[in-house]
Amino acid sequence: MKTTTRFTAACLTACLAACAASPSLRPKDDGWAPLPTKAQLAWQEAEFGVVFHYDLHTCADGRYVQSKNRVTAFQATDHFTPEELDTDQWVRAAKAAGARFAILTASHETGFRLWQSDANPFCLKAVEWGDGERDILAEFHASCLRHGIKPGVYLGTRWNAKLGVYDFKVTERSTMTQDEYNRLIEEEVTEICTRYGDWFEFWFDGGAHGPAQGGPDVLGIVEEHQPEAVFYHNLERADARWGGSESGTVPYPCWATFPYRATGAGETARAEIGANGFALLKTGDPDGDYWLPAMSDAPLRGHGGHEWFWEPGDERLIYPLERLVDMYCRSVGHNSTLILGLTPDDRGLLPDADVARLHELGAAVESMFANPVAVSVARAQGTMVDGMVELALPAAREFDAVVLQEDIRKGERVRAYELQVLRAGEWSTIGEGTCIGHKRIHCLESPQSGEALRLVVTDSKGVPCIRFIGAYWFAREG
Repeated sequence: MKTTTRFTAACLTACLAACAASPSLRPKDDGWAPLPTKAQLAWQEAEFGVVFHYDLHTCADGRYVQSKNRVTAFQATDHFTPEELDTDQWVRAAKAAGARFAILTASHETGFRLWQSDANPFCLKAVEWGDGERDILAEFHASCLRHGIKPGVYLGTRWNAKLGVYDFKVTERSTMTQDEYNRLIEEEVTEICTRYGDWFEFWFDGGAHGPAQGGPDVLGIVEEHQPEAVFYHNLERADARWGGSESGTVPYPCWATFPYRATGAGETARAEIGANGFALLKTGDPDGDYWLPAMSDAPLRGHGGHEWFWEPGDERLIYPLERLVDMYCRSVGHNSTLILGLTPDDRGLLPDADVARLHELGAAVESMFANPVAVSVARAQGTMVDGMVELALPAAREFDAVVLQEDIRKGERVRAYELQVLRAGEWSTIGEGTCIGHKRIHCLESPQSGEALRLVVTDSKGVPCIRFIGAYWFAREG
């Protein structure tokens, strides 16, 4: 049952200290709230990742048109000649932006495979480039490990122009039966699961129908061979949810909990999830029974256009730095994980303009957090867990943002809070909110200063477990 209690800073700090000190007083994970799995926790703590979109058509003449590429097969592969392809360059740029994981589209709607598949001949074995021996997926995985980025893989089973598969189903254009196609996908997923080492995330584009829907058993294969990976997603399991738009943002509040185990599972769920512009995907449900945190995705080249794949002359579509910083604050700062789409070109390199903007983004975000006005964390056994909620502020130092974090290993407990500042012996409210979750970046309407800052939880489900509170000066010249 939800309990409503007003905590003073001292009272809340004492409660949290007792929780950390005595196992008998720790909040019990007794089923009242859903909790993240180990993989989900790692995914949320990563906060920011990228997805590299690459396919046969990147090196072809003409612009990519999704509706056409889903049904029009490439018969030849000799145009695929990315002579300067360098996955190290891709990953270095992602890391410079601040990304902690990266995902590669190993297969997309053309049906072409960016690895050396023994199951599917329509792969890098079929190209003259690299003497038919290069394995971009292997090179990408190695680059990620070399540069300290967690590797992920994106796979498409829903569309395959080469094999005539449309919306999960073989068609009259297909040269194989549904069962043969299902077995092919299972063999491909097994190759990826067993050949390259550990994967941080498996992203099945548009979902992946399982045996119950007449599709391949990709979930069983991933769970057998990559049990620590994030699985996104099918109708039986989703470790994350799409945030309802491709703007790179989610509204506030955005809860990590959800009323369904997977998005789109069952007719009732599909109707509710799709209603009101995917409102449920965007906000989640504080009383949901399942942990299903939101992803905020957007292409870097999305400013006045929407290019997930590279096209020549589209540098004008790269988001301005200010928009990207705002995107970060309204995704990571709204309890969501940001995934930015990057587009290597026909040379096999990220374009210079894209690389430059990624470096600018990384530097801008780093500068935002480089010189905190005041921070407070609590430590237990060397790990940040429960934190103080009252901060002494240095004299004459202004701040215009407050960062809050719960210890989500114990669930999302806070339901409402106020931020208060102490001036001349009196506390005044400067902000308020509901959801904190993994991270809430609270951008204040105007700069503040005072003797102390405190977080006051006015409504919670169980004992609040605050991990971090910090005051920052985000304002930048220009």
